[in-house]
Amino acid sequence: MSFSNTDTGSKPADPYKAKNIDNATIKEKIEGLTEFISASKFGMMTTRDGSSGALVSRCMALAAKEGGGVDLIFHTNTESGKTDDITSDPHTNVSFLNSSGEWASVSGTSEIITDRSVVEKYYSSSLKAWLGDLGDGKHDGGPQDPRIGVIKVTTRTATYAVSKKNAISRVAEVAQGVITGNAASVNKLREISEEDILTWRASNKLVQ
Repeated sequence: MSFSNTDTGSKPADPYKAKNIDNATIKEKIEGLTEFISASKFGMMTTRDGSSGALVSRCMALAAKEGGGVDLIFHTNTESGKTDDITSDPHTNVSFLNSSGEWASVSGTSEIITDRSVVEKYYSSSLKAWLGDLGDGKHDGGPQDPRIGVIKVTTRTATYAVSKKNAISRVAEVAQGVITGNAASVNKLREISEEDILTWRASNKLVQ
């Protein structure tokens, strides 16, 4: 992999990326991503407001994964603003972060699924706490509540960084970078391209 230079001689313009990029196999990259997402459990979903064009983020609990682990499933109230956003513009980003500073950014397109068989497949009784019971025998937060839908984010690309050193080693590496001016090598920075995703999907179809 090459890195562009901008009047920096032989040094890369983005030394952090050059130091931390991890050219793992597609299997290693995607399995590492799915494991991190599962451990994180909660992500920030960003959509675009159809009326103002503003980017809007909200915390979402991961309900499940599909497509060999790369496509993300979330519950939604179909009367909520994010449903309108996705209908207007399906492009979506979901980001994950933990207390160690490890992170993941997943970009793709979303769709709202209201098919009751899909809703029932992923239904959780905890949804009642968020939807409430309107007392009409229909909108009760149960699996047949028409407000409940599923957001499926079909991933196109992803980037994530997980630590390759323990906390003490990371602190020492950063401190050394402050003194020497050298970028710290603390993470496994992994980029998953659209081609990687397509290859992964194809391989999982063959296995099934």
